[in-house]
Amino acid sequence: MDFKPLVTLLAIVNPLAIVPFFIHYTEGFTRKQRRSTVWTASFAAFLVIATSALLGTRILEFFSISLASFQVGGGMLLMISSMNMLNARPAEAKTTGDDLQDGADKAAMGASIAVVPLTIPLLTGPATISTVVIYAEKARTFFDLATLVGYGVVIGLATALCFALAHPIERVLGKTGINVMTRLMGLILAALAVEVMADGLHKLFPILGR
Repeated sequence: MDFKPLVTLLAIVNPLAIVPFFIHYTEGFTRKQRRSTVWTASFAAFLVIATSALLGTRILEFFSISLASFQVGGGMLLMISSMNMLNARPAEAKTTGDDLQDGADKAAMGASIAVVPLTIPLLTGPATISTVVIYAEKARTFFDLATLVGYGVVIGLATALCFALAHPIERVLGKTGINVMTRLMGLILAALAVEVMADGLHKLFPILGR
């Protein structure tokens, strides 16, 4: 069984790095409201991954996009995410504090903060979706595809665990500890991004393999 997709997804999603955002957005919530937010965000993260795994390749076919091109583009997104993480920013975070506040305002006007912005884009964004689609395309059997969806369950449970233990984690690790963990995951993600792009470039330009 190949655990590389799981390692990659854990590095990209990195729910530990989103703990400070979870604490910020759930400040003033009751215990029941916070618990509901935890499970909604976790299920939403699983849903994004499962949908990308099951329908992602169909979307590529609809737009006539080759896997090789998608791998190169997806690898670039992974590299950008890894750079953000090496700077101790969440992998999917591309916004400023003001933008995040705007996201919270939008959530208050209708969408739950568990989905926006916690799940999308902080937990699962373009890099996560493209990674799942790339690995789904490589799936040769139904078991391979089911395993990828199963990894979505693992990501959802990891998210639930980190969010449920948000305050203890913050006390134990502190901001410095979370930053160190984020940078470590970013380094791993950078290496995986190079592999994804190299594979795509080799398919687009076979001469590079000589």
